[in-house]
Amino acid sequence: MAVRCRAKLAYDGTAYQGFQRQAGGTPTIQGAVEQAVTAVTGQRVTVIGAGRTDTGVHASGQVIAFTVDWAHSLPDLLRAINSQLPPDIALQDIREQPGFHPRFDAISREYQYTLVECKERQPLLRDRAWHIWGELDAEAMGAAAAFLVGWHDFAGFGLAPQGSKTTTRNLTRSEWSHWDNALGEGVIWQYTVEANAFLKHMVRRMVGLLVQVGLGKLNAAELKTILDRAVLWEGPVAPPQGLVLTAVRYPSDTSNTGS
Repeated sequence: MAVRCRAKLAYDGTAYQGFQRQAGGTPTIQGAVEQAVTAVTGQRVTVIGAGRTDTGVHASGQVIAFTVDWAHSLPDLLRAINSQLPPDIALQDIREQPGFHPRFDAISREYQYTLVECKERQPLLRDRAWHIWGELDAEAMGAAAAFLVGWHDFAGFGLAPQGSKTTTRNLTRSEWSHWDNALGEGVIWQYTVEANAFLKHMVRRMVGLLVQVGLGKLNAAELKTILDRAVLWEGPVAPPQGLVLTAVRYPSDTSNTGS
């Protein structure tokens, strides 16, 4: 019997060229999951993701869907697929949901971006955070992040995906938090942002710009000009290793768990 499976997926994106399958044996998250499902079921499947994360970007709350003929329990399917996946990719849960589409049914996505502010390199955070050498201004970064909340044309921060005609998005959360680095020296900064959808490279460009504000290289007026002008900002783009897709939310969910 054909079962429409919805699952939450976590992965370390360091070794992969993004989520979306590519030709020529290029390692991707989608390709690895499809291979694992085929190994378990003997069926060729297409795995659809809620978001196409870029090369080096991670996820703790990516949501995927695929349809497969399966006569056993879904917990058995989860265990079998995870046994075929590499150590840096794993299903976190799985359920049956007829007609589910992880991208088109989503009402919001949440990302977190991590920085480490420190005078020395932090090797344990090399694949998890962007190293900032200068001192960051918490008040300026917080105010700039809050300014981005609401409906805006974010053409200055990213490109619309193929098939989309608008660069307008609604940010419902945009805020910074920070604390001492428990793994070494310096301070950990975490940016949390949630929106109905994101443009390509949008979060990384926003983080790059907010860091410029925190370093005193841009002010609030310049931020408004960049947003109003709707021309792609050519300043520093935050590197991918600090970015994690943490949750995708749906109207059918009873709680904001991201799955």
